[in-house]
Amino acid sequence: MLSIIITHYKTPILLKLCLKSIKKNIGQLEHEIIVVDSETQPETQEMLKEEFPEVDLIGFKKNVGYAKIVNAGLKKAKGKFLLILNADIIVLNQAIQKMLKFLQNNPQVGLIGPQLLTFTNQIQLSCFNQPDFWAIIGRRTFLGKLKWFRKRIEKFLIADWDRKSTRPVPWLQGSAMMTSKKAVKKVGLFDERFFMYFEDADWCQRFWQAGYQVVYFSEAKMLHYYHRASKKWGGFLDFFFNPYTRIHFWSALKYFAKWR
Repeated sequence: MLSIIITHYKTPILLKLCLKSIKKNIGQLEHEIIVVDSETQPETQEMLKEEFPEVDLIGFKKNVGYAKIVNAGLKKAKGKFLLILNADIIVLNQAIQKMLKFLQNNPQVGLIGPQLLTFTNQIQLSCFNQPDFWAIIGRRTFLGKLKWFRKRIEKFLIADWDRKSTRPVPWLQGSAMMTSKKAVKKVGLFDERFFMYFEDADWCQRFWQAGYQVVYFSEAKMLHYYHRASKKWGGFLDFFFNPYTRIHFWSALKYFAKWR
């Protein structure tokens, strides 16, 4: 059985679209769906009860952070395989089945992510090299225009690859990823010291450390309504006026302190 864990925070319209896409494309695959909702709102509860009564809802009264809600879903899941999705993902035809088949046929692979597309069919950057402190600084400041920083950024983004092929990668974005209960048992749950951001980078690092491959799987495609909350104005203005930027910065420091 496949357990589909959907993480949600105050976007019930997107959640509804996500659930509809799963229902449309899941076929005869045995599955369960668990929605883990941070700071649950009545409208979300009512929508799920009326339109998706088969969905199991885990609700939190407060915003407890991404890692914690993923872990709540992982602990509840009964399936042998686990698909973690953000609520802003739209599943396309056969994407889930292709990912599941790939995992089943490649036991050395512990974690895979699909090719994510924008709603205008452009490929998103959803996998990266290992986090690079200077690349992060360059992407957020004017320093990114300098040659040395630009090279660091290009290396971090794996800029010489069009992402139209399947290959192992250091870091998969956490928006959509599939794994197995066996692998999670060996690797462990998400590190809840990361409230938001870099928890996926940390998890991928731990999969590699445990002897598993982390793979970007281009044959499975999903749409992603991507909103980069940590970048609004750009540069130092974001750090002072955008709380998501500060969360991103502190999560980065936690990551580098842990792994460097």
